[in-house]
Amino acid sequence: MSDEKRNKRLRLLVSRLNKERKKQAQQIDILCNDLLAAQKQFIKELKVISFSADFYESILGLTDLNELLASAGNLIKDHIIDANVAFFLLTPGPGEGFKSNNFEMHIFESDQPIDLENKRIENFFTADLIDSIAQSNRLCAIEDMLALGLVGNPRCLEKVSAAGLPLNYHGCALGFVLLYRSSTNPFSREELKSLERISTGLSRSIASCRTLVNSL
Repeated sequence: MSDEKRNKRLRLLVSRLNKERKKQAQQIDILCNDLLAAQKQFIKELKVISFSADFYESILGLTDLNELLASAGNLIKDHIIDANVAFFLLTPGPGEGFKSNNFEMHIFESDQPIDLENKRIENFFTADLIDSIAQSNRLCAIEDMLALGLVGNPRCLEKVSAAGLPLNYHGCALGFVLLYRSSTNPFSREELKSLERISTGLSRSIASCRTLVNSL
């Protein structure tokens, strides 16, 4: 075999080897990116689980409703930064079930108030709207609340990222938790998932507090 043919064959082999190396490098990059993405998602899931465990541990044994809601509100605010938290709870009238025209509100503000032209967003919620959100059985974004009847100054509502989480125990709507903060910092999927994870335990605790009060 002549030197020219030998060199040509060698160049072809080197070229093929380089192509294989590039292909392997691309496959390794894809694999590494997938592993990093999976690791990041796993860490996010762990944070959600950790918050749920800490939340349940903190409210365990609380029998006073106001103390329970204060503790829950502060825990949520500590986990979801800059969030304002309000609980709208449906209350029964004499000899009645839970009615839309009977409710109580508990408010826990963040250190980052939102300018709503001197009117709090909680004041935009009517009794019928509160009942509709409580009965919706799903997490409601601001768009869902508007569809259910939320009425307010559009310029004010544009400044807000909000979420309403219904509280339900054994098929009975108890009310809902309202979270809101500036629309420049919308709630992430992980933050809302954290809120959904605690809804069952929080609903059970609220129902237990009320049962205890009624039994006294």
